[in-house]
Amino acid sequence: MNTTDLTTNMNPDAEVSVIPPATGTSTVNVGTTERIVSTLGGAALTVMALRDLKSPSGISMLITGGFLLARGLSGYCAVNNAIGRNTAHKGNSPVEVKTSVSIDKPRHEIYSFWRNLENLPRFMKHLEKVEEIDQTRSRWTAKGPAGVGSVSWEAEILEDHQNEFISWRSLPGSTIDNAGQVRFVETPNGTEIKAQITYRFPAGEVGGMAAKLFGPMAKKMMTDDIRDLKSVMENGNTPSGTPKKRNKKQESTL
Repeated sequence: MNTTDLTTNMNPDAEVSVIPPATGTSTVNVGTTERIVSTLGGAALTVMALRDLKSPSGISMLITGGFLLARGLSGYCAVNNAIGRNTAHKGNSPVEVKTSVSIDKPRHEIYSFWRNLENLPRFMKHLEKVEEIDQTRSRWTAKGPAGVGSVSWEAEILEDHQNEFISWRSLPGSTIDNAGQVRFVETPNGTEIKAQITYRFPAGEVGGMAAKLFGPMAKKMMTDDIRDLKSVMENGNTPSGTPKKRNKKQESTL
């Protein structure tokens, strides 16, 4: 596998920021009260429109109702953005985790395992799946709170230095703002993994509450995930300790 350098003048030993930019749901520009009113009003208009879809007024109500529903549920308003109006609070601080773990395996094996991004859910318990779209882009799906539902976003690899370093971040406009970097350091006893992963919660009161409630739990979860990589690489086990059958693509990376 050849090294893919996705940046210029990159120093693999330099610390880089993995704070994801405020995009997607982090660009909430509608306050909580307005979101509630928009959602209720949009739902009411949509119900009335469905009773009279054959008339121009029914179609007009459906369009307006859909706009208000989208505005309320997402917290983003294109009109507000165009005129520079923002009734939401400032975006929340991201939840950032820095952790490391030593693994009794050569670093080229660990790098190859991680670089096949579809392996990540094997030790990252909050992920349902990661699908590689092309050489640099992938689609991530995470489990919802308490395991209910899921949320997906697309990410891109920013830097990729074979056997040494990988960094990534979510694409602009993604539902979740995520970024991270992992460094593979060769040691006499194998490899030390140094990982830094960040998630930014949606802006506004709702996102602020989610950050306060989920933040500490997210930090512990992501720290445990990196430590579970040790079990997966050294013993071939899932985090629960149950051996998991590898598919052909996963076997080819080990």
